[in-house]
Amino acid sequence: MEPLASVTDLQDRLGRPLTAQEETRAQALLADASALVRSYTGRTFSRTDDDTVVVRAQQGEIRLPQTPVLGVTAVVAVGAGGAPDLPVVGWRWDGIDTIRTAPESPAINLPELWADEEYESYPGTYRVTYSHGAAEVPADVVAVVARMALRTLTSPTMAGGVTGETIGPYSYRTDGSGVGTAVTMTDDDRRMLELAGYRRKAGMTMARWR
Repeated sequence: MEPLASVTDLQDRLGRPLTAQEETRAQALLADASALVRSYTGRTFSRTDDDTVVVRAQQGEIRLPQTPVLGVTAVVAVGAGGAPDLPVVGWRWDGIDTIRTAPESPAINLPELWADEEYESYPGTYRVTYSHGAAEVPADVVAVVARMALRTLTSPTMAGGVTGETIGPYSYRTDGSGVGTAVTMTDDDRRMLELAGYRRKAGMTMARWR
């Protein structure tokens, strides 16, 4: 996936062009920061068409993990214990991020042989195909990724974990955050993402369909 911020975003915040050495490192740092943000939030922040995921319904509702949702094209009940996967009928998308399934039957033409074992054969796991994402990465996400990368890019030392150094008559001490070669996410970064509503709620189960 593409980084969630660009070299231009770094330069705008730094107030100057990057040096040749900084530019060499910048892309890798942006990629690392983007991976951390995506892992923490559980969101890609990228436009994706016809993405297929396997999710579990809670009380007849399927909460889609990636937003904004642009459209839902298919909902399939995943069979267990040898039962086949079957397309769901009567599902409704609320236009935001939730699909509601019909309570009476999970699929079209459910074989009579399985009627008495419907709940065991179809325990509430669904394969959903949908499109999601925005044309542009949200500005607050760009801000978090850029500052994560800049902390490492502009660190006085490339030795991770070093809090002080003396070179001839010159010496300095850092704030002890351990910033060096590795991009890190601070509590402030997490708080900004949480306040913006990007942190996925606990209890959601999702697997990528391959």
